Amino acid sequence: MFGTMTYIVASIDGDYAHLQRTDEADSELKLVARALLPDGIAEGTKLKYEMLQYEIEQ
Repeated sequence: MFGTMTYIVASIDGDYAHLQRTDEADSELKLVARALLPDGIAEGTKLKYEMLQYEIEQ
């Protein structure tokens, strides 16, 4: 799975965020350390994952 993927922040649990892929609604949530995510995320934030980095999609 290489290339660009988009996620929605489904929930935030302390130092971790649960991300849901937007193209696979029935996939399992991905647990990611908040330190790897951009500042300012909240539940419902749309993220783009590309080249091993997350960025907030406008």
